[in-house]
Amino acid sequence: MKHNVKREEPEEFITWKLLSNDDWQPAFGNIPGEVKNVLRSALMAEQGGICCYCERRLSAEDSHIEHLRPQSDPMVDPLDFGNLLCSCQNQIRRGTPRHCGTLKDDWNEPEMMVSPLDPNCESRFAYDGDGVIRPAIADDRGALMTIEKLGLAISRLNDLRARVIEPFLDEDLSPEEVRLFVAGYLARDESGRYGEFWTTIRHLFGGLIAT
Repeated sequence: MKHNVKREEPEEFITWKLLSNDDWQPAFGNIPGEVKNVLRSALMAEQGGICCYCERRLSAEDSHIEHLRPQSDPMVDPLDFGNLLCSCQNQIRRGTPRHCGTLKDDWNEPEMMVSPLDPNCESRFAYDGDGVIRPAIADDRGALMTIEKLGLAISRLNDLRARVIEPFLDEDLSPEEVRLFVAGYLARDESGRYGEFWTTIRHLFGGLIAT
C-alpha cells in the first residue's frame, strides 16, 4: 500500500456540487457521467495510476471510485473529495477473486484499517521475494486485518507481485544496472505514473539506491 497525498479536487466536481439549491441536492449516485470521468481521472492521476490498496495498474475499465470510509457511515459526506480514492476492479468477472475496494465493501474500523492516506502506511507491510505480503511487525493486528479485509494476500496478487519482482533478479544484470533499474522504476514516468506494486520493489530493492 503506497501513501497517497491528496491534491485539490477538480474544478468540474466543485462546480457541479455548487449547483445545489432548495429543490435539488447533489448526491454520489447522481454525478453526471462526464463529471464522474473527470473525478476518476483526477484520482487516478493523484495516485500515479495505481490502485490505492494493492497497487495494480488502474484503467478506466477496471477501476471504481472508492470511499475510504463507506457511504453507509452516517457521519460520512459521500461527496467529500478527501475521502475518495480510486480502487481497482469494477465489474467482477466470474471466477475472478474480489479484493481491494470491492471486497472491503462497508468494512469500517478506522482504528484497525491501515489507510493509504496515512504517511506511515508503507512501513506497516513487508514483502517476500515470491510476492507474498505480510505485516512488517508480526503482531500488528491492524496490518493483519487490512490484508485480510482487502484480500491483499490472495494468490492472484501474490503471483502478480512475483512477476514484477522477477526481472530485478536477473543474474545477467550488473549491480549498477540493477541500481539504475530500481531508480527508474521507483520514479514517476513521463505520464506521471508509478510502476505497479511500487512499495514491493522499494521494500526489496530500495536500499540499492539509498543515499
